[in-house]
Amino acid sequence: MQNESTANTENHFFYPPGGILIWLIIVVEVITFGLALTAMVASSAADPGIFHQARLQLNVNMGTANTLLLLFSGYLLAVAVHSVRNGNTNKGRRLITGSIVAGLLFVLIKSLEYNAKINDGHTLYENTFYTYYWLLTGFHLIHVVTGLVILAVQRQLLGKAEGKLKMVDLEAGAAFWHMCDLIWLMIFPVIYLMF
Repeated sequence: MQNESTANTENHFFYPPGGILIWLIIVVEVITFGLALTAMVASSAADPGIFHQARLQLNVNMGTANTLLLLFSGYLLAVAVHSVRNGNTNKGRRLITGSIVAGLLFVLIKSLEYNAKINDGHTLYENTFYTYYWLLTGFHLIHVVTGLVILAVQRQLLGKAEGKLKMVDLEAGAAFWHMCDLIWLMIFPVIYLMF
């Protein structure tokens, strides 16, 4: 049960779910990726043929599967946070496990895609499209792996004695994971579908 001071801060602008710091990080990350994607679109005007041909070499099915996996993972995590908030820690742990599994499948598919690109000779330095492709999807993958580590630690702490994981920390981890979803929803249409 919440005490009065906790209830008052949780509804305040400077205390959004997970705390203001995680939201500042999210805003900076989304702006950074947004600017990079805008630069990619602007760069495509210089050589639209190369961008179009390179985009056709991507596996849209893998990109779509990864989109669905991240959305499903985010959904499971949202339900997990709701379950823990309502006192059902065991259900929350199971849902976080499902979220982690979906995230690991994302990493596996992205690794298979990267392997295919390397085997076909499509490296960071092949052309401007692939420079953006590798940098944007690579930095996103680093965020996903970081998010998976956060979720794994939170899952472990949920299994410990009462009070090991504070709700604000669980919400912060969930907000970071949802940021990974959001960034991928920005990357996927621009890289896999636009050119």
